Amino acid sequence: MSALALSVLLSLVSAVAYAAGAILQERVATDTADRPYAPLHHGVWWAAVALNGLGGVLHVVALAYGPLSLVQPLGALTIVFALPMAALFVGRRAGHTAWRGAIMASVGLAGLLALTDGADSRSLAGEERLVLAAGAFGAVGLLFLAARVVGGPVVRSVLLAGAAGVAFGISSVFTKTVAVDWTSAEPTVRAPSLVVIAVLAVCGLLLSQASYRGAGLAAPLATVTVVNPVVAAAVGLTLFDERFSYDVLGTVLALGSGVVAAGGLILLTTERLAPPPSDPDAERPQVGEGVDVGSVPRPRTHLEVEMRSGAVAGGS
Repeated sequence: MSALALSVLLSLVSAVAYAAGAILQERVATDTADRPYAPLHHGVWWAAVALNGLGGVLHVVALAYGPLSLVQPLGALTIVFALPMAALFVGRRAGHTAWRGAIMASVGLAGLLALTDGADSRSLAGEERLVLAAGAFGAVGLLFLAARVVGGPVVRSVLLAGAAGVAFGISSVFTKTVAVDWTSAEPTVRAPSLVVIAVLAVCGLLLSQASYRGAGLAAPLATVTVVNPVVAAAVGLTLFDERFSYDVLGTVLALGSGVVAAGGLILLTTERLAPPPSDPDAERPQVGEGVDVGSVPRPRTHLEVEMRSGAVAGGS
């Protein structure tokens, strides 16, 4: 198996792990109180953290074998995988618009895959890393402050998810840098990049968790999966000297594929996943479950309804 093929395989498995983690995160956001540390007391949240950690490890290995401009867009398959997984495991169905968006995203990503060149990437200089880290933390901070100001839950969710996408994207950029110079650079050179990776990854996890409250699964997850690869791929093409096949023509076709993929992901934000079907029997009081039999309303007969109507009419 070639290095590029291994990178694609690892990216796909990573996307599945991220999708499962996102579904669990949305469930925690729905079931827990709106308090800062409430998810920490929820066992499902720690399962989501484990799945995100598994996805992150596979993502790091994929970056070591493949170019950033390919691995990051493949991460957008997270939401494509989340649709059938949410329908299968938690009963959340997606509508026709969401499925059209998923198909468009898949086609666009397939185009990027076909045009990606497997050439090696260079590392980043110290000044480039410093400027990139400062810009990332500044962008994340501004988006977080904007989310605190706005009142609408959906807009707030998208802003928080956008901040998480920036954090995850730049974290992947630094991960690619560490992977490139792992055997050549001194540990003292890698240490600052590892610290930036850890801080951005934690920020991204907490911001993505906060983005699921009040907005469902589709909108925040789609925002993260759009912002993350766009930020990372842009850095990969501009700073890592990564290129697409067929020179200018390949670049134009790759940009077109990226537009199609982004359009599909945006479609996913316009239709929220339907809630799981409610069980009508679950809302009905059951005799023998701590419910007083006398408190359960008895259906009225037709004669009782007529007598009641006559009494009201006579009293008026």
